[in-house]
Amino acid sequence: MSNSNPNATGLLPFRERFGWSIGDLGQNLIIQTISTYLLFFYTNVYGLPAADAATMFLVVRMIDAINDPIVGTFVDGHNTRWGKYRGYLLITTIPLAIMATLCFIVPNFGSVGKLVYAYVTYVGMSLLYTTVNIPYGSLNAAMTRNNSELISMNSMRMFLAQIGGILVTFGIPVFVKLYSGGYYSGVKAQRGWFLTMLSYAVLAAVILLFTFSQSVEHIHMDTTQSANIKVRDLFRQLKLNHPLQILAGFFIVTFGLMSVTGAVGAYYMTYNANDPDLMKWYNLIGLLPIFIVLPLQPKISKKFGTQALMQTSLLVSIIGSVMMFLSPATNIALTFIGHALQNSGILFAETYEWALVPQTITYGEWKTGRRENGIVNAIVGFFFKFGMALGGIIPGYVLSAFGFAAGQTQTAHSLLGIKILATIVPIILTVLAMIVFYFYRLTNEKVEQLNREIEARKQAN
Repeated sequence: MSNSNPNATGLLPFRERFGWSIGDLGQNLIIQTISTYLLFFYTNVYGLPAADAATMFLVVRMIDAINDPIVGTFVDGHNTRWGKYRGYLLITTIPLAIMATLCFIVPNFGSVGKLVYAYVTYVGMSLLYTTVNIPYGSLNAAMTRNNSELISMNSMRMFLAQIGGILVTFGIPVFVKLYSGGYYSGVKAQRGWFLTMLSYAVLAAVILLFTFSQSVEHIHMDTTQSANIKVRDLFRQLKLNHPLQILAGFFIVTFGLMSVTGAVGAYYMTYNANDPDLMKWYNLIGLLPIFIVLPLQPKISKKFGTQALMQTSLLVSIIGSVMMFLSPATNIALTFIGHALQNSGILFAETYEWALVPQTITYGEWKTGRRENGIVNAIVGFFFKFGMALGGIIPGYVLSAFGFAAGQTQTAHSLLGIKILATIVPIILTVLAMIVFYFYRLTNEKVEQLNREIEARKQAN
């Protein structure tokens, strides 16, 4: 790895930091819509049984298990004319936007044909998302190796990503109802979901193309190293990189946790609270607190350290889940307060863990002598998407097991299943996340030391 620019170890211009950071807002407009609303769309608009939709989510993640390593190693082993990573934002963004929109079309096929169409479009969207997400996630570590700068960039990235989250969680129900003439579910809602996803996909594409135009790669892998990148290097990196192993497990649990709480909100407000119009407010209240603390994330991290920051945020989430469990969903005030605590704790942990990915890249470079951004992000990408699949797998199967039937009055048993999804399942996953992260041992000080040793080796050679 060679540094072609002083910015490789120093501060970046604001336009580069902002240009890269806003890319996650663009990604969120697509992937968070898929994560939060696709299951609800499949069961209540498209007409798939909950168990069939859950099985599809599982199959897609199994395909990702094959696709992510291939994309990660291909990206690290090849260059585009616009750079190693940023060029993919130009090449694959528009196909991703098109395929995401196709996911929200209800074709006039029979039940088998509709299921096949759902598989084709969802698999296609997931494959294309990988070709955008892995290069995007790899790009910041190719812009600078300065740990403080990377944490600051990640904080800006996540602040903007949460704006995207608000546009999705609050805005999607608003636009669906506007475009459909007042419906969230059923045949009359089909037009609303399609036009809403089309609007969001176009905006996402514009933002990601802006990220392409503003980001600059200051760190470049030696061509001899690039030529030797193989898929097996992914397994080598995962085997030797202990912090990456812990972070990968943590990504599974936290994104599973986030996806479950996101997916169940539409059901919890529609059936347990008996007011589907509260859906957008329920989703919004879960995001607002993060805007207060997210700008303080770099300072909090520096003062209290990674472990304290992460464990405290997860504990706050548990307190919120317990409050929701002890309160009936019809008690809107307590439900919203509990969800605000639950979701803000999850989001604070989820946003900060992305700042740790460049740390594991640095550790891997210190350990192996190779800065394999794409491979590390392929590993992380697979595990976080596997966690996101839990947002479809767990709710889908639990809803089916408790007798959920879309478009009908729910039984007390099915309402209990929805409440368990909204409260007990998140508690279990949050405790598991706390246990997993306890074993993450990289600190900010340790990463700076590793960077100094890496630079010393380069100078010695």
